Amino acid sequence: MKDSMAKKSSWEEFFDIHAPVYNENVFTKNTIREVDFVIEQLRLVPPASVLDVGCGTGRHSVELARRGFAVTGLDLSAGMLAQAQAAADDAGVRAEWIHCDAANFSFSKRFDAAICLCEGSMGLLGQADDPIGQPLSVLCNISRSLKPQAGVLATVLSAARMLRAHSNEDVSAGRFDPLTLVEFGEMPPREGLPAVAVRERGFVGTELRMLFLLAGLSVRDMWGGTAGNWGKRPLDLDEYEIMVVATKTGEPSAGAEALLRQTNSRVVSGDSDVNRVAR
Repeated sequence: MKDSMAKKSSWEEFFDIHAPVYNENVFTKNTIREVDFVIEQLRLVPPASVLDVGCGTGRHSVELARRGFAVTGLDLSAGMLAQAQAAADDAGVRAEWIHCDAANFSFSKRFDAAICLCEGSMGLLGQADDPIGQPLSVLCNISRSLKPQAGVLATVLSAARMLRAHSNEDVSAGRFDPLTLVEFGEMPPREGLPAVAVRERGFVGTELRMLFLLAGLSVRDMWGGTAGNWGKRPLDLDEYEIMVVATKTGEPSAGAEALLRQTNSRVVSGDSDVNRVAR
C-alpha cells in the first residue's frame, strides 16, 4: 500500500476512527446487489480492471475481486484501508490498496472502469477544499486513469434534499450555504467520542452533467442512487444520493484546467467559503 498523505484532513480523522464500525451502518447491507448492478450497468467482464475511488472498507472492491476482477481501491483513510485489507484476507482475494486523497492522484496504467460510491470522495470537502475544484479534480483524476470508452458509476449527495431540509435560519447560522450547496456540521466518528467538524457538498443534475463533461466523461444516465435503494428510477426529492453512469469519451478539457487553476487561486487567497466554520 502506497502512502501519499501528509497532515490528516477532517474527513481522514473522522474515517480513521469510524473505520472499525463503518460496516455496522445500515446502508452497507446490500453489497451483493450493488455489485450486481455495477457489473450490469458498466458491462464488466472478468478479468477487467476496476478503480474504486473512495473504496472505504472495501466492501465493493472485495466482492468485485471475488468475482475475478482486478481491483485497485483508493481511499484517504488508512483506517478504512486496513479494514479493506482484512476483508480481502478473509475472502481469500487480492486487491491493490492506495492511500491518498482522491483529488490528488494519478496512475501510469489505465483501467477498464471506475466506481465512486456512497459519496466515496466527491463532495466530502476538507476545510481547505473549494466546492467546485474538489469534485472536478476527482473527476479529472478518474478520467485520466481510464481507457477510452471505459464506464464510470458514481453516487453523490443530492442538493435537492439539502435544499428541502434546510431553512433560512440554517443559512444565517452558517450551517448551510445555498450558493455552494455546502452543509457545515459536526459528527462524532463513534458513539461517545468528540465530534469532528466536516463539510459536505450536494449536487444537482445539470451541474453534474457539466462537471463530468469537463472531465471528459459523458453522462448517459442519472437516477436516484441512495445506498440500499438503487435502481433505474427518477430521483426522489427527499433521498440522499444521485447516481451517475458515464462513459469516458475524451480527456479533461482546457476549460476544466482553467477552472481548477481559478479555484486553486481562490483557496490560496482565501476568497472562497473554505474559511467558514460551522457554528
